[in-house]
Amino acid sequence: MPDTAVNDNLLDINNLSIHYITEDGTVRAVNDLSLSIKRGETVGLVGETGAGKTTTALGIMRLVPEPPGKIVGGKIIFDGDELVTKNDAEMRKVRGKKISMIFQDPMTSLNPVIPVRDQIAEVILLHENVTAGEALEKAEEMLLKVGIRPERSKEFPHQFSGGMRQRVVIAIALACNPELLIADEPTTALDVTIQAQVLELMKNLKHEFNTSMILITHDLGIVADICDKVAIMYAGSIVEMADKFDLFRNPKHPYTVGLFNSIPDIEKDEDSLVPIQGIMPDPTELPSGCPFHPRCNQAKPECSQVEPESVDVGDKHYVKCILYS
Repeated sequence: MPDTAVNDNLLDINNLSIHYITEDGTVRAVNDLSLSIKRGETVGLVGETGAGKTTTALGIMRLVPEPPGKIVGGKIIFDGDELVTKNDAEMRKVRGKKISMIFQDPMTSLNPVIPVRDQIAEVILLHENVTAGEALEKAEEMLLKVGIRPERSKEFPHQFSGGMRQRVVIAIALACNPELLIADEPTTALDVTIQAQVLELMKNLKHEFNTSMILITHDLGIVADICDKVAIMYAGSIVEMADKFDLFRNPKHPYTVGLFNSIPDIEKDEDSLVPIQGIMPDPTELPSGCPFHPRCNQAKPECSQVEPESVDVGDKHYVKCILYS
C-alpha cells in the first residue's frame, strides 16, 4: 500500500488488524489492512459479506465490542491524531463531531421514544457550544436539508418510512459537519427508487459540507456513481485499490475480475454469468499464503505458501497478488 508516513491525507490506516477472540477460536476479521483517504475524497470499500468491511469501520470509530473484539495491531491516524491509543472520553469527542457513521438499519440507529428533531439536537448540544433552543433550530435546518418538512420534526421514527428514517440518520451524522463520514451499506433495506434518492442526497450533502466519505457496499453500481477511489476487500485485507475509472477499466486481481464477471452486462447476450467458485474462507481458519488461492482460477503452487505483498502496478493502482509481485 502507499507510503503514508508523510502526506496530507485526512485518514491513514497502517497495517490494522482486528480479531475477535472466542471460545471457538480467534476470528481474524481484519488483517494487516492499510488505507488512506484524502480530504473531500470518497472511497468505496467493496467485498462479499464477511470480508471485514463493517469491522474496519467499527475499528475507525473505536466501536469494536471489547471483549471479544480487539485491535491487535496497526495505527489509525486521523487528521494527525492516533485514534488507537485514545481513551473512551477522548473518542467521544471525536465521534459525531469529527467522524460520523451511518449504519445499515436506521430503525435500530434511532431511539423509538424520542422525536427525530430532539435526537439531532442531542448530537449538536453534545459537541457545540449552543443553547437548547439553538440546537433545536439547527436540527430543523438539518431536517430541511435532507428533505423533511419542519412540521414533521416532532414526529417519532415509527411515523416515517424506511427512506425517510435513513434521511434522519444522515441529518444526525452531518449535524456537526464532520470531516469524515462512514456509510455502512446505507441503502440496503430500501427499494431501488428510494435508494437512488438517498444516494443522490448523500452525494449533494457531501459536496456541500466537503466531507470525506468511506462508502461500504457490495454494489459496484453505487461505487461507479459516488466513489473516487475503490478498495476491494477479501478475507479481512484489501487485495486491490485504485482510482474508480482505472479499476473498472482494468481490474487486476483475480478476485476483482471475478466480481466484474459475475455482474450482468445489458450490452452482451449471455446465457449465464460466471460466478466465483467456492465460498469465503472461515476467518478462524484462513488458508495459508494468499487467502483467495483456493477459489482462484489463476492460482500457482506458491500461492498456497507465500502471502503476497501489495504492489503498485502504475498510477497508484495497488494489487496484492503474486502475479504482479
